[in-house]
Amino acid sequence: MRLGRIASPDGVAFVSIEGDRGSEIVREIAEHPFGTPTFTGRTWPLADVRLLAPILASKVVCMGKNYAAHIAEMGGEAPEDPVIFLKPNTAIIGPGVPIQLPVNASPVHHEGELAVVIGRPCKDVPAARAAENILGYTIANDVSARDQQKADGQWMRAKGHDTFCPVGPWIVTDLDPSDLEIRTEVNGEVRQLSRTSMMIHDIGAIIEWISAVMTLLPGDLILTGTPEGVGPIENGDTVSISVEGIGTLSNPVIRKAN
Repeated sequence: MRLGRIASPDGVAFVSIEGDRGSEIVREIAEHPFGTPTFTGRTWPLADVRLLAPILASKVVCMGKNYAAHIAEMGGEAPEDPVIFLKPNTAIIGPGVPIQLPVNASPVHHEGELAVVIGRPCKDVPAARAAENILGYTIANDVSARDQQKADGQWMRAKGHDTFCPVGPWIVTDLDPSDLEIRTEVNGEVRQLSRTSMMIHDIGAIIEWISAVMTLLPGDLILTGTPEGVGPIENGDTVSISVEGIGTLSNPVIRKAN
């Protein structure tokens, strides 16, 4: 199942997205997408509505240093344990919404990632039972201001700006995430090309580690790390991130006005 959020002439709603590419229909979900969704009976062609970020997260928990080749390109060493950090939920934007480059940040990099959407409240989850707590998977861009990251010695400001967490285009619930191609293109040029099988810590280990620290709530997002090939984005660029079995998340890039 593909789950999303839309803006239609009748307002904002969670939906199920059905049908073949080019002729998709969205079916309005009565309340929320968790558990077994119920439907209102209202439908629209996908072309007649606007896709929003597919979920409203209470928090975005991110994995750092989870692909060996990315660690090498950044001049670091692989940690023994997972490294996690938070992005504020105010950084989340949906497909097609511009990434806004701060006037005081350069360079700003793209980081294409597979994202996990939590499906129910959970704490202290063993890795072997992680799948029981997952609603599905989507695509995210962990946009990062490298100069601020270096200056601060930690990552919150550099990765926490408004618009620095594009997510979408929808959530896929029936997906095996263990070996998917992940590709990032900027203006059609391939920048990142890897597979989720190259993660140092897999999704079960990630959820076990995070849930030992904090309670995860329905809709929370976990960004699973980025592969090698990160690079700068500039005013006028378009960043497109594709994950096999999900689709493509595209966002234009603009420079904020003073």
